[in-house]
Amino acid sequence: MTKTIKVTSVIDSSKTYEYVDDGNPKQGGVKDVYFAPNRKYVVAFFREKLDFNQKDRIKRIVTLYLENIRKGNAPDYFLEDIFRWPYDAVEKDGKTGVVVPVYNSRFFFSKGYGANDTIKGGEKVGKWFTSPSFRNKEYPLSLDKSELGNWLSYFQIAINICRGVKKMHQMGLAHSDLSYNNVLVDPVSKSANIIDLDGLVVPGLFPPEVIGTADFIAPEVLQTKQLPISDPKRILPNQKTDLHALAVLIYMYLLRRHPLRGGKIWDLDSEKDELMAMGEKALFTEHPTDKTNRVKTDQLRKWDSFWGNPDKLPYTVTGPYLSDLFKRAFVDALHNPIARPIANEWETALLKTVDLIQPCSNPNCNEKWYVFDNTSKPKCPFCGTPHKGSLPMADLYFKFKDDIWKPENHRLMVYHNQYLFKWHVSRKIIRNESLTEPDKKPVGYFTFYQNKWVLVNQNLLGMKDLTEQKDIPVNSMVELTNGKKILLSNEEGGRILYITITNQ
Repeated sequence: MTKTIKVTSVIDSSKTYEYVDDGNPKQGGVKDVYFAPNRKYVVAFFREKLDFNQKDRIKRIVTLYLENIRKGNAPDYFLEDIFRWPYDAVEKDGKTGVVVPVYNSRFFFSKGYGANDTIKGGEKVGKWFTSPSFRNKEYPLSLDKSELGNWLSYFQIAINICRGVKKMHQMGLAHSDLSYNNVLVDPVSKSANIIDLDGLVVPGLFPPEVIGTADFIAPEVLQTKQLPISDPKRILPNQKTDLHALAVLIYMYLLRRHPLRGGKIWDLDSEKDELMAMGEKALFTEHPTDKTNRVKTDQLRKWDSFWGNPDKLPYTVTGPYLSDLFKRAFVDALHNPIARPIANEWETALLKTVDLIQPCSNPNCNEKWYVFDNTSKPKCPFCGTPHKGSLPMADLYFKFKDDIWKPENHRLMVYHNQYLFKWHVSRKIIRNESLTEPDKKPVGYFTFYQNKWVLVNQNLLGMKDLTEQKDIPVNSMVELTNGKKILLSNEEGGRILYITITNQ
């Protein structure tokens, strides 16, 4: 029998919530989830009774930390696009529940998979998108093509996850169980949402409830798992372990395989082998000098034979900035947590890599985009199609001091109808979650016009062709030629574009 039940907030007794109980709640790992009659929120009850400390943690999450986000920068972005943050707590029959906004409809499958639509309407949990199997038509459970997006989608998904982790860490919190199960993604709208935020760790105040999800647990946590909780040598989830999970997530979204699951068997007992492979003996499958854990390509299933094989698709296809961070995360810092790249470094590297991305000229390429590999004959690593025609590159330079310009280590790859934005023009505009709407609008665009590459100035005052010593007024264009220098802005922080043309 279905009944509607009313519960009162334990934070503010004047607030009440309703949920529908048909005796068959949606069950998560530790909670039973009930929908509100209007389906705008859910009430999720913990199955086990919580102790005083656990209740206190929940109260702080729905008051203090929620308030921190509301008062901080870009609150709407974080509370609507990045987190499903619980906003109240209730009690019934001695059990604690959290009130959480319902997921946006884009995070539910509209198609599911080809032959078998059992996941239609199911949640787009991240793990559907981190394995090549689900996107291979021959695989019985392959997802419908319309749900998959293209390679560029996963860069924006990763950027959103980085911003969420960065925000939690700035607030002094750790997620403690960051994994593809606790992130919803939608490649079509390039969105990601971090969920299950009621177990957040506050160092020194609220310890973690879980050690994490297999595949994402940091090696030091597994290595000390057998020690008692009170042992000072025991490592529990913290911000540094979040950073291991973040690196694994980004690697898996972009390369669709796990960075540590290679061909090496450490112990014939599968449980001991797992503990060693992910803990004490963890070793990057693409380690530049230690080949012990290389992927055994003859053991790959046919639908994993391309993405699962680092020889065919090495991690370096992600470009120089991300390759550098993957090497740091999985070679230098795998067993040295203090050296792990932080969320902000990943975000910056992802954004700079997006500027290196080129469209693939093959209309049937599944991935549609690839990172320019800095060679004179670039080709798409996914379908092998060579780049057609000349390829201009615009390197960004900044004013170091009077008349001395230095390279920014930031390049914008030009393609037909590629945009130029304010964050390219000036060092004062940082491309992050705090960008204002006017700052998100393009200020110019590149196009291939009458057999020439040109940059069209849409609304930049002070743009100048330094090579020809000519102004480039608004609504006019400048031809891109080898060695051309274009001043984008003469204000403080303004940059120069230096053009190189390859593949001619």
